[in-house]
Amino acid sequence: MRPPVKFKGKIADGFSHLAGKRKVRRGLAAIVFFIALTLIIAVDFMPQKVNLVAGQVSPRDIHAPQGVTFEDKASTEEARALAAARIERQYIVDPRVSVDVQQNISELVKSIKTVQINEALDETEKVQRLKDIIPYNLSDDVIKSLAQPDQEQNLNRLETGLTAMVVRVMGTPEGVAQENLSEAEKELIAGVPSLQLSGAYNELATGLVRNYLRPNRFYDSDNTERLKDTAREAVNPVMVTVKKDEKIIGVGEIVTDEHLAKLDALNLTRPTLPVSSVLGSALLVGLMMVVVLFYLYQQNREIYRNAGHLYLLGIIVLGVLGVAKAIIAINVGQWPEFGALFGYLAPIAAAGMLIAILLDSRLAVLVVAVMGFMLGLMTGGDINFAVVGLIGGITGVYGVSKLSQRSDLARAGFYAGAASMAAIFAMGLLSEISIGLVLTSSLILGSVNGILSSILTNGAIPYLESAFGITSSVRLLELSNPGNSLLRRLQIEAPGTYHHSLLVGNLAEAAANAVGGDALLVRVAAYYHDIGKIKRPYFFIENQMGDNPHDKIAPTLSTLILTSHVKDGVELAREQKLPQGITEIIEQHHGNSLCSFFYHKAVENNKNENVTEEEFRYEGPKPQTKEAAMVMLADAIEAAVRSLQNRTSGRVEGIVRKIIKDKLMDGQLDECDLTLKDLDIIAAAFIRVLSGIFHNRIEYPDPLSLQNKESAKKAKRRKGLQNLG
Repeated sequence: MRPPVKFKGKIADGFSHLAGKRKVRRGLAAIVFFIALTLIIAVDFMPQKVNLVAGQVSPRDIHAPQGVTFEDKASTEEARALAAARIERQYIVDPRVSVDVQQNISELVKSIKTVQINEALDETEKVQRLKDIIPYNLSDDVIKSLAQPDQEQNLNRLETGLTAMVVRVMGTPEGVAQENLSEAEKELIAGVPSLQLSGAYNELATGLVRNYLRPNRFYDSDNTERLKDTAREAVNPVMVTVKKDEKIIGVGEIVTDEHLAKLDALNLTRPTLPVSSVLGSALLVGLMMVVVLFYLYQQNREIYRNAGHLYLLGIIVLGVLGVAKAIIAINVGQWPEFGALFGYLAPIAAAGMLIAILLDSRLAVLVVAVMGFMLGLMTGGDINFAVVGLIGGITGVYGVSKLSQRSDLARAGFYAGAASMAAIFAMGLLSEISIGLVLTSSLILGSVNGILSSILTNGAIPYLESAFGITSSVRLLELSNPGNSLLRRLQIEAPGTYHHSLLVGNLAEAAANAVGGDALLVRVAAYYHDIGKIKRPYFFIENQMGDNPHDKIAPTLSTLILTSHVKDGVELAREQKLPQGITEIIEQHHGNSLCSFFYHKAVENNKNENVTEEEFRYEGPKPQTKEAAMVMLADAIEAAVRSLQNRTSGRVEGIVRKIIKDKLMDGQLDECDLTLKDLDIIAAAFIRVLSGIFHNRIEYPDPLSLQNKESAKKAKRRKGLQNLG
């Protein structure tokens, strides 16, 4: 038995190994997505023809499209269950049990006789021997009486009479069952006095009955079930005939199980699955998946290589199409013509907005086009729904292209709703629909579509961001609000650091725009990069209003305090649940740079001791992305330029390029993907922003000096006039 266990273990290990491979996981996910999407498009999970349950009021009349004779399974099963219930429990009598009981009695009587006639034993030994052989408790007086020789032949009468009674009670055809064992026992005990035994032997006989009597009639489950099965099979099926055009149920009638049975027999509740339609839908779904994946491979390798982004894309598409499927399946019996237009409510714009916000706007346009085509397939090839879904979806993508606050999502939903209204109205004019229905459907369905798309987008973004570790522009915009609790704390508790962070944000954003980085992420991360200074704000020079506390402590302690603001910032960011991208930039914005001021101070103070640079470096890690590197450079440059006394354009440019060169030579930029060309562009962007912040101004004259000069001129003029006079 050991080899099969090992073989199964090897198979399980093999599956685990395959599941751990990236390509296998992606392939399995693609298959699941393909199957789910095909089922959503091709299979009618909630048919519009009949969607009734027992106890519901029927919204319309339903007639039989053809005649049918079918078995009423519920009635048939009820009749068969009743026939099986009439079969009584079957028992079997085992004659060997009665023989065993008689033999047990005879053997015990024989053993007692042997003890009684054994002259080699005295009375005490006989009593002890009887206690050993009698399997139940008797009083000492009874045992002593039984130890005496049986002069009256009580044992013979007991054996003969008791075995005869056992044969009479247990030998009947009914036998003794477990449930009537106590009655049989009482009957035998009641017959003991008729044996005319002395007192001790009466006690012995009663004990024999209670100890040895047992059931000999047992429940025969196999025979009982066989008889019940025979009874079930003997019941003929209950057949029901429904004629063509017969009314199955009328409007306003309560739906019963009989109605549902007839509808089921007519295939009105479970329409036949069109295999060819499913195969055709599967082929089209596969082709559209290939189109999207090929586009990603050619135009956006970053998303193509990121399995999480592909899973997110699949979930959005499946979720929105699932909602559309549920909406289309809604049956409005009172207004069938209006209910037939519910395909216009499909929130394709929600998919476009989610993909544009979380992934890429160009990808969103392509996916919206594909989903519009799929919506047409879901609605039986109706191009009207596909066109409206496409127009509304593309408008939604446009609406979120420039987000500045979360309320812009509502605006985007309004745009999508307005576009859907216009498209529904246009498609209605092209169709044979009354003008009143066209106006009603365009106003109601178009506006509801926009509202629903906005609600779905707003509600799904936080969960999708959290599940897939994506920081959307909506979340970043919320964090950039000065009213954010963390920024308010920074502004109040460390005002110098707050204003420094704003300038770093401006510098880093300009650099990101120049080299193609994520400008919004860089700006918001710059706002939070020094939040760790909240813990000890007055140890940082930008927040100091008086004495510098570092003048009174050792350089190593100063370095420890300064470098700890990175760790404190990361802890605070995680505590406040800031996005992972911002937390990483906080952690990396100093890399493992050297605190040069305190290092040189330590060298001067300890000329005779070895001072290593490692004691005065940040813990790291170095910047892993270009965004983290830009925040690092902007942070160092802003602080250096602010410390300049004479901020001429030449000195500013020199310090900018020097700091970038120093960071590069120190290896701080080794692990990010910035090129030398990018660094040159970043330097130019920094210089441009700094020139605007620290530009030269003309020196305005002192107002008091101007007033004194004007008074002197007036006095001189008066004196000249007096001389002329």
